[in-house]
Amino acid sequence: MAAQHQTRPASALAPQYIHGIYIPVGLLLVGTAIVKIEWLPYAAIVGVILGAWKVYNNRTRKVLNPKEFQNFELKEKTIVSHNVAIYRFALPRPSDILGLPIGQHISIAAKLDGHKTDVVRSYTPISSDEDSGFFDLLLKSYPTGNISKYMATLKVGQTVKVKGPKGAMVYTPNLVKRFGMIAGGTGITPMLQIIRAIIRGRPSNGGVDTTEIDLIFANVNVEDILLKDNLDKLAAEDAGFRVHYVLNNPPEKWDGGVGFVTSDMIKELLPAPGPDMKLLICGPPPMVNAMKKATESLGYQKPPKPYSKLADQVFCF
Repeated sequence: MAAQHQTRPASALAPQYIHGIYIPVGLLLVGTAIVKIEWLPYAAIVGVILGAWKVYNNRTRKVLNPKEFQNFELKEKTIVSHNVAIYRFALPRPSDILGLPIGQHISIAAKLDGHKTDVVRSYTPISSDEDSGFFDLLLKSYPTGNISKYMATLKVGQTVKVKGPKGAMVYTPNLVKRFGMIAGGTGITPMLQIIRAIIRGRPSNGGVDTTEIDLIFANVNVEDILLKDNLDKLAAEDAGFRVHYVLNNPPEKWDGGVGFVTSDMIKELLPAPGPDMKLLICGPPPMVNAMKKATESLGYQKPPKPYSKLADQVFCF
């Protein structure tokens, strides 16, 4: 995407402070001393006030509200395929962050024709609180969809209603020793959010996270594999993350899985049932239901109904 990630100030020597406070205030003091040195104390007071305002204005704010919907403006739309796009929404200020814990999601609401009340759907951003000033959503538009079809009609400058955070999954470093993940289509988004957080927290990056990750990512055609370049890059750079692709309609010389995700694939590629592992599942409802039955047949704990909890061995988004 054209827009670049905005980095939040990390120290008193961050570029935002150097260029936004120190240099302007220094020029103010030097200029005042040249014109009339007796005015220097007053210039210093003005400089302190301006500096304090700048620091206050650049502080990091979490903007999500779990109780009320807020409007966010579409800043940029990047077409990924004929029915998939990345939507970048602006936050009120460049230093703002969404305020979304890793593993949780947001609700989007819209008034649609034929519905008396707002239609609400849940989505997981592919950006994180490491990004300031915006958040990104990867959405696939379905012909029979409600919000997804509505989002496809959005134009830059229009707004959507967002509320959150919500969800039972809140990831913390080393929550388990091993994650097994099964994703289908846009169900990759919560997985990617957690994968990126784990890799950011590796000891090689100054963190403590040693979690092992195996991901089965199922799609119909090879062109349906969303963010494949990102996933392959993460797998190439991190020995603790492995991705396994499965296609219904594979191309010639395809070396990945073929057909639907089976019990044998899960048994071969994902961690066996145990006290320090967790399976995460996200995808179309028929796939999720099939994966629940498959994992139960392999000895994993049966996912409780209707909603998963953080302590569950098999967690369905």
